[in-house]
Amino acid sequence: MTLEFLLKDYTAYNQWANERIIQWLKTKPAEKMTAEVPSSFPSLRATLLHIWAAEDIWLLRLQQISPTSFLSNTFQGSDVELFERLLQNSEAFKHFVQRQSAEYFEQTTSYKHTTGKAYEQYSAEIIQHCMQHSTFHRGQIVTIARNLGLTDPPKTDYIEYVRLRQSGML
Repeated sequence: MTLEFLLKDYTAYNQWANERIIQWLKTKPAEKMTAEVPSSFPSLRATLLHIWAAEDIWLLRLQQISPTSFLSNTFQGSDVELFERLLQNSEAFKHFVQRQSAEYFEQTTSYKHTTGKAYEQYSAEIIQHCMQHSTFHRGQIVTIARNLGLTDPPKTDYIEYVRLRQSGML
């Protein structure tokens, strides 16, 4: 297995996992989206918005664009729009990574943080960070949901995705 395969697969996994979480949340009462629970972000909606904003800013940085703020600072759309935009962005992230050659993952990406500080990291490290970040917050979504009485979250583990991919079910 190569780094190129793993990162391309991990971005496909990320899109799959985001899709599963969102499809599950669509079946739940709308008021659960904004109900507050102590966590890094106070609600399911706020956590999803953070995932979307982080994936968006990291994708832009990989594309040599350095935004000065997170889109979560200004987004006022509905939950349905949030679901759609997060999934569109996850798909765009996946497609961006899929188009890269093996050499891309060994190159560095320079960008500016929203504070203006300049950084440079390997593109592979940025992609890995972003995908792990989304996985971490999807775990928080499950915990928030369980605290709100939603006890049937979908499996979104990477190994579940791998097993489905290997069986041809994806």
